[in-house]
Amino acid sequence: MNPDSYVANHVKGLPRSGIRDFFAIVSEMPQAISLGIGEPDFVTPWKIREASIFALEKGKTSYTDNRGLLSLRKEISRYVSSFFGPEYDPSSEILVTVGVSEAIDVALRSILNPGDKVLYHEPCYVSYAPSVTLAFGEAIPVATSPENSFALDPDAFEKAWVPGCKVLMLNFPTNPTGGTADLEKLERLAKFAVEKDLIVISDEIYAELTYEGEHVSLASLPGMKERTLLLHGFSKAFAMTGFRVGFACGPDWLIDAMMKIHQYCMMCAPILSQEAAIEALANGSDDMERMKEQYFRRRNFVIRRFNEMGLSCHLPRGSFYAFPCVEETGLNEVDFCHRLLREKEVAVVPGTAFGPHGKNHVRASFSTSYEKLVEATDRMELFLEILASESKCREAS
Repeated sequence: MNPDSYVANHVKGLPRSGIRDFFAIVSEMPQAISLGIGEPDFVTPWKIREASIFALEKGKTSYTDNRGLLSLRKEISRYVSSFFGPEYDPSSEILVTVGVSEAIDVALRSILNPGDKVLYHEPCYVSYAPSVTLAFGEAIPVATSPENSFALDPDAFEKAWVPGCKVLMLNFPTNPTGGTADLEKLERLAKFAVEKDLIVISDEIYAELTYEGEHVSLASLPGMKERTLLLHGFSKAFAMTGFRVGFACGPDWLIDAMMKIHQYCMMCAPILSQEAAIEALANGSDDMERMKEQYFRRRNFVIRRFNEMGLSCHLPRGSFYAFPCVEETGLNEVDFCHRLLREKEVAVVPGTAFGPHGKNHVRASFSTSYEKLVEATDRMELFLEILASESKCREAS
């Protein structure tokens, strides 16, 4: 029996996640300081955990409606209207999913026919291009650059467009760069989407973690609600990664199509997670703001330290990631990460894990504690001194 002959061809070519492969190594180094995984170091706030515990004690252990608890969908509708702007009907325009990752998957599978093309920006979250491939679409990357802080560039999207493009997939604030888009650029992207008749999948999971200016959802712009799928969830701003609950808001025809797939592959998100999510939306804003204040403090510290030690790094406008350039060290991004981990026990992620346009960069998460960030950056500075010394020796020989 040849196992390779039984694996689907479109799966064989998928790359393994550059993040997970790298952190399999980290897991065997207990003394390492990890700046790699995009997970808050905060424990989920107590009142959110308590809501889940109380639901369990009351015996809420059943399936829910495929679309999610109506009480949660009503709370999502209220929250989205107040924070993002658009109003969505809880009965037909909202789907509760198992994290935003599932929402991306079922959205693409609902929209794409084989060969349909999807425009997306790079560097980006690792699952975007593979998710398009798994839906039998063609992913078309559009580069963002450090010169403009990795902001979304309408001109670049327009130049990359080709016949057959059906979807524009965006994430802002962006993982891994913290890039975003101001209102003028969003308005141009909206105009582009209308002119080319594109469906927009807008992943705004880091929306609350915006540090410069106000977050503006593309779905809130004129003419965009009916062609935009707004994705959001609880993992990042509410520190609920393990609860695995997200949601999609969009036109009823698209939510209905997504629900058809969701009901067969997932059935529903866990009821205890949905009960916790209700509490998060209803009463979690104070805890969220306290966590955001800490991220803001950490961001400013990390960016200052990187630039002081010679790693050029733009100021991310959102998320909890820094994306410094390591080109001046003489190492490529992969070798830099492996040597830093091996020699100084600090883990960061090669930028190319987020696509080829992440070349010469690394992602460092500042979602870990301030004290660990201080120690990690001190170790990194010592590592850079070693690299500088090696360079001088080579020049002298």
